[in-house]
Amino acid sequence: MAERASDRLLRMLGMITYLDRHAGVPVEQIAEHFAVTPGQVLSDVDTLWMTGTPGYFPHDLIDFDAASYEQGVVRLTESRGMTRPLRLGTREAVVLVAALRAMAAALGPSLDPERARVLGSALEKLTAATGEAAAAVDVRLAVDGSPAVVAAIGTALQTGRRLRLRYVNAADVTSERDVDPIRLITDDERSYLLGWCYRAGAERLFRLDRVLGAEVLDDPIDAGHAAGARSVEFHPDPAGGLVTLHLTSRGRWVAESVPVEDVRNLADGTFEVDLRVVDQAWLRHLVLQAAGAILEVRPASVARDVASVARSALAAYGLLAEPDRG
Repeated sequence: MAERASDRLLRMLGMITYLDRHAGVPVEQIAEHFAVTPGQVLSDVDTLWMTGTPGYFPHDLIDFDAASYEQGVVRLTESRGMTRPLRLGTREAVVLVAALRAMAAALGPSLDPERARVLGSALEKLTAATGEAAAAVDVRLAVDGSPAVVAAIGTALQTGRRLRLRYVNAADVTSERDVDPIRLITDDERSYLLGWCYRAGAERLFRLDRVLGAEVLDDPIDAGHAAGARSVEFHPDPAGGLVTLHLTSRGRWVAESVPVEDVRNLADGTFEVDLRVVDQAWLRHLVLQAAGAILEVRPASVARDVASVARSALAAYGLLAEPDRG
């Protein structure tokens, strides 16, 4: 599964703080603490070792003790100020207040008590520190979906009860699914419900604007589904066929936003991604969307299928453009 760049950045920033508080930590212990492999820890340290402040000469870089590193122990010797408390300007503080208020209003019902407490505490302290400027902030996070659907999902998340969804997928096929809700997710464009779908027998993301109806059932959710939820929401479906896309650097978004099973960076700056695909309509949509960055599709039958769909679409446009000869 490809890791999002933002997830890796957050881990590396956390790693600097962790190492600053612990004088020399075995690679295996760091890996266990951050739930990654020892190899990933070494890769992160190698990246941090070449990171620093403008100038980027050796004395400007984050540094580690080389002798300890060779023995499998990571010892931070220069953090380049990354562990100093953050000082916010008024504008920065107001932006954070706005973001936290929007999160509390839209996502509060889906948060567990501990996360809700942390969010409330952070908002209260930041609002107090910002002073009068915070009083002028009134931001609401728009959540897709009908009010009735959003309300039902919020109730199910708060009470820990199962949902029955009427859902239309990207292929315009409507189905009814029983789902154990896990949490709401938003990105720059869409809102989603992450839940355990009993029909699929796995976690699935449901776009809220595609949920036609939501009924809160009396059945409690299976606690194991929520406890086992992955921090990365997208994951490949092992039941699907393997498809490989060879892309230019312009298609890097594919590796970070769709169910990618593996990523291979190539020497010429291009890369390949492997996907396990069940929904062929979804695959056609992806290939057409990324067509400008795709160099090759394997197996070739997928490329032929998508090309056929594209030609049919172009032909349909051609018919619409022809003048009426009647």
